[in-house]
Amino acid sequence: MRIVTLNCNGIRSASRKGLFQWLRKQDADVVCLQETRAADEHVADAQFRPAGYHCDYLHAERAGYSGVALYSRRQPDRMLRGFGSSEFDREGRYLEAQFGALSVVSIYLPSGSSGPERQAAKFRFLAEFGDYLERLRRRRRKYVLCGDFNIAHRPIDLKNWRANQKNSGFLPEERAWLDELFERRGYVDAFRVVNALPDQYTWWSNRGQAWKKNVGWRIDYQIVSRGLQPHVQAASIWTKTRFSDHAPLIIDYTHEF
Repeated sequence: MRIVTLNCNGIRSASRKGLFQWLRKQDADVVCLQETRAADEHVADAQFRPAGYHCDYLHAERAGYSGVALYSRRQPDRMLRGFGSSEFDREGRYLEAQFGALSVVSIYLPSGSSGPERQAAKFRFLAEFGDYLERLRRRRRKYVLCGDFNIAHRPIDLKNWRANQKNSGFLPEERAWLDELFERRGYVDAFRVVNALPDQYTWWSNRGQAWKKNVGWRIDYQIVSRGLQPHVQAASIWTKTRFSDHAPLIIDYTHEF
């Protein structure tokens, strides 16, 4: 089972940069996209519904904002749109496909970098979503949560960690939320199961030649249920082509799809 996830920073923009031509070569079973920034009429063209995939989009109520998508070679048994949040489901942040006892989720967590109001919203999201993930943990299902979590977990996960300890995305409270997820709620950072190397990033600022100098952050994840940890086979971040300010995260699993 191969799963690709990418914050495309506007699906129409990523398409113009060659995303769909690249995807055709990846032989992915599931593709999860975030920050699509599109409405139904914007993704009606065939290029946004790749041949051989069942394609589903979840748009935000606000035009040109947020949004997630999920493509799968196998037709899902069920699709869940949102996680039951009265505040955040309207922002198009959670799309779940169920395949038997396996669920794959395309998830886009809020960013708090624009100011205190959005950071407060991000903390509300983390509290609500954390409770939801605790409920999921008790179910007899396996989960792969794919997407932009807008949090770097440890100093190894961003270049300038000392300078960013008071900035959104590396705040102690945000990192503690991931600690809780990994250490006490039974979820696993799939990338780190097979890759413990530094300088592995999925997002780069558009300022200061960050991409060229590899001054980045690893904020895009595939987070899996504990039972899937032995099935993580290989992980890579595609940086040869740039479709977005994020890079695609590709993980292969021995789990049958």
